Amino acid sequence: MRKSLRFVTNLAAIVALSSALNAFEVSKPVCLAPAKPGGGFDLTCRLVSNSMTASKVIDKPMIVNFMPGGVGAVAYNHVIGQRSNDPEMIVAASTGSALNIAQGKFGAKYTIDSVKWLAALGADYGAVIVRADAKWNTLAEMVADLKANPKGFALGSGGSIGSQDWFKAAIIAKLAGINPKDMKYVAFEGGGEALTALLGNHIQIYPGDIAEFSGQLSSGKYKVLAILSEERLPGQMANIPTAKEQGYDAVWTIWRGFYLGPNVTEEQYNYWVEKIQTLVKTPEFAKERELRGLYPFTKIGKEYQTFMQEEEKKFKELTKEAGLIK
Repeated sequence: MRKSLRFVTNLAAIVALSSALNAFEVSKPVCLAPAKPGGGFDLTCRLVSNSMTASKVIDKPMIVNFMPGGVGAVAYNHVIGQRSNDPEMIVAASTGSALNIAQGKFGAKYTIDSVKWLAALGADYGAVIVRADAKWNTLAEMVADLKANPKGFALGSGGSIGSQDWFKAAIIAKLAGINPKDMKYVAFEGGGEALTALLGNHIQIYPGDIAEFSGQLSSGKYKVLAILSEERLPGQMANIPTAKEQGYDAVWTIWRGFYLGPNVTEEQYNYWVEKIQTLVKTPEFAKERELRGLYPFTKIGKEYQTFMQEEEKKFKELTKEAGLIK
């Protein structure tokens, strides 16, 4: 009996050891930024790679690679077509990614459910920015003038028609009862160019991002009429009212997140989910997020997948309302 009991005990130990040895663990973790270095996707990857290293949540350094093209379309197609079961690589995404997928810009056959969404780990918010000497001091004053003279004021930001920057301008136009297609909109390569154009009075209203703008807040050259968030932001933004509290239901969240290939296993997916859940509780992560001007916005695992499905539905409806798709 003792020999039999010892045999069973040893067998259980071998099985447990085998399971431990076979458990997935990354060896060469990579974050793919679907753009050139220096942009928002690079920032998103650095947020995770730097905080993972600093907190030692993963004991291997995470490399950041770049794959520009189509504001994420090239990377999305590459992952689905060639790296669908690669568990070592997570890919940066944003609100703009979801918007483009909803519009079919990542390929007509691809949807939100074409990949596995891992986590959203921070957010920025839209803002209505004007020159410091503009006559408007509230969102209501600006909307009233825009409604009275739709072609009298130019709105401009870093994005073409259908981009998320364009949609922020479209939201403002709709508040004024203007068809977004009829607004006077000027597209720029990025927020920096739009701010310069605002300063030169080539445009009068800049629907930008508040974190991207934060470095200019103390310059005295601009003023923010509203932030497009659900509630007021902390810190230096605390005195700026939201559009909602001024009576306008306008919210635009620019979240930053990640996805994995569609054919990674549940074990591999759950490995990343658990690592991210651990990471977001560390002071190193909080520090990195603050350094990048992002605000708390956390959705992980299945919650994020569901959120992304809702984002796709919302953006399809917005795009149809704007007359950009049928």
